[in-house]
Amino acid sequence: MSQDTNDTIGLSRRKVLAGLGAVGVASAGAGLGTTAYFNDTEAFEGNTLTAGELDLKLDYKSTYLGGPGRLEHVQSMGYPDAEDLGDGRYLLDQAPSPADMQAWEDLVQGEEFDFCSPEADEFLVNGDGIPVFTLDDVKPGDSGEVTISVHICDNPAFLYLAGELTENAENGQSEPEMEQEGEDTDGIGELADAIEVCVWYDEDCDNVYEPTGTGQQNELEVALVSDVSGSMGGGKIAALKTSATSFVDNLSSPDEAAAISFASSANVDQELTTDYQAVKDAIDAYNASGGTSIAAGVSAGENELLNGTNATMGASKVMIVLSDGQSNASAAIAAADAAKANGIRIFTIALGAGAATGLLEDIATSPDDAFVAPDAADLDTVYAEIAQVVLAGEQKIFEGSMADFFGTFLADGHALDGDRQEEGRQPYPGATTQCIGFEWTLPAEVENEVQTDSVEFDIGLYAEQSRHNDNPQVTFNGTEANSTSPGPAPNGTGNVSGQN
Repeated sequence: MSQDTNDTIGLSRRKVLAGLGAVGVASAGAGLGTTAYFNDTEAFEGNTLTAGELDLKLDYKSTYLGGPGRLEHVQSMGYPDAEDLGDGRYLLDQAPSPADMQAWEDLVQGEEFDFCSPEADEFLVNGDGIPVFTLDDVKPGDSGEVTISVHICDNPAFLYLAGELTENAENGQSEPEMEQEGEDTDGIGELADAIEVCVWYDEDCDNVYEPTGTGQQNELEVALVSDVSGSMGGGKIAALKTSATSFVDNLSSPDEAAAISFASSANVDQELTTDYQAVKDAIDAYNASGGTSIAAGVSAGENELLNGTNATMGASKVMIVLSDGQSNASAAIAAADAAKANGIRIFTIALGAGAATGLLEDIATSPDDAFVAPDAADLDTVYAEIAQVVLAGEQKIFEGSMADFFGTFLADGHALDGDRQEEGRQPYPGATTQCIGFEWTLPAEVENEVQTDSVEFDIGLYAEQSRHNDNPQVTFNGTEANSTSPGPAPNGTGNVSGQN
């Protein structure tokens, strides 16, 4: 720590007063012929250095698929506020609890709640590990899921997934179990080998693994809105045809596509359909001529996605807008804002040096959804990148047995990627909110060998600053750093609870 701020850069109060005293003496003696020199002093005062903050905070929502009619039993296992979600699924707990009529996933991804504020700590996991699952009487066919929402306050950090299987107990043998597997000789149960685990980047924090990229496991409807103005002639229109039709080749039923072109006005060249060849034929027929009205193209795309003959209510709506020229900015932005307000996600592609790159970024749903193709030859790559985002879905981190997950996969921790759309591993941005999904399932085909068995395990996250850290560590001891963990533990039929 520094001394009193009056000592800054050597200008103490005593020195300043002494200087004033010297001026007084010089002034008093001026009549005696003493010379006074002009002088001036400047100083940088009040300098401070404050250490930054790296605080990992978690919140979560956990559910349990345990069969219908068991709400009271679930509540008796330590979940007094559990809710019946229908179809045998129960909401076990969530932190923080959103206000009435607001979904948890909307709260954790919204801006209304400041997760990094000290006041938020009472609602979050921040320092004290807690059990998320404390379940007994688990039967084949049961499953549980927890989505962990990650908040890094407030500096970027590399994130690691950590965990340990702390118990895999036999707990004696029932008669059916002994008949199935023979007499136990080591006290080690079979439950960890039988339970299947899936871990993924839960992009929309909704507790559901969605490998299809459609947002809510529903069909996708995509409008390919393409500039066919005069400036698109030659190699540009040819590259557009090749790249856009390749994008269509990635689609599969029930996903639908529409082809819309615009120049001075817009045309719906092929309405939404699963006849992908018809969409490609419409694109292949494009010719370049006329001016550029992005607003007309966006409005036509919105109308087709929302009101077209084959438009489906509840489908995920996506628009891909390509342009190589300038357009009326206010009209284009107004049209895009209307489409986005109606739930349409807009991707944009700025083609060539003459494209209105800034305008197209404003039109896109987010800056990450705005792409640039410097040359027509780059279009194929850009459309492929958008296909990855739109169609590839949520990325799986692990799938396998619980024994393999904790015993092998997490033996040295697993490095998580803060931006799956960028090449290479990226840190998680400061003040970010992203979600990790963790699901366990005891398959219905499992037989008597797991009777009375139980497991306990810990799972958590470890954060490490990214600044000046070009080579983040691969292995670590999460207990000696800033790690925060909710400790899920799905149990067998014995009396076992999760611990952390």
